Amino acid sequence: MSERAERAVDTSAISADQYETHGGFPKVEVADPGRNFGPFVEAMRTLQDLAVSVDCPDEVVGAALERAQGLIDLLEPYRAPERQGPAGRVPSLPGRGSLLMPPWLVEEAGPTGVRMRGEFRRYHLGGNNAVHGGVLPLMFDDLFGSLVHYAGRPISRTAFLHVNYRKVTPLETPLTVEGTVDRVEGRKTFVSARLRDESGALLADCEGLMVQLLPWQP
Repeated sequence: MSERAERAVDTSAISADQYETHGGFPKVEVADPGRNFGPFVEAMRTLQDLAVSVDCPDEVVGAALERAQGLIDLLEPYRAPERQGPAGRVPSLPGRGSLLMPPWLVEEAGPTGVRMRGEFRRYHLGGNNAVHGGVLPLMFDDLFGSLVHYAGRPISRTAFLHVNYRKVTPLETPLTVEGTVDRVEGRKTFVSARLRDESGALLADCEGLMVQLLPWQP
């Protein structure tokens, strides 16, 4: 962790009972979906990349549509409610196995901060080989949720998130993002994060405010 991340935030005032207070937000358990789920998600990510990049004859698109409809027909009977399906609940997979999240892996995590490493794919293209600007807030917001968890804070919702775009964020390039809990004030957890390339150049940074849910809040 960086020098900034080494500044531990005192969370000793949070009791075990308080940490288990999730408002109306149910606890999410880690899933163990079996050996095929990870490769399935990776294949679907590649399909997403291809869907936004192919330039092929209409009959090829038609054949792909037919196969896609076959997948829909195969999977539709198994549609599951939230917290039952494994997507988003497999921390060992990139993006925790969720197609919504950028396919990044947690490299280091603890009370002082969280660091993730990964690449943005063709699916995340905004234009001219740059990552779409709207993808970065999604990544930062997901990271902030992890920060709250590893700092031992109760489940919180995002109240504020501000992104500074310092340089163009490239596609298909190894990157690192590091986040820290900067201070805690009652129900408020103030967080920040920095996205860098392999040379250490700052591409974007973000600051946010996470607020602990009240007992009746979803």
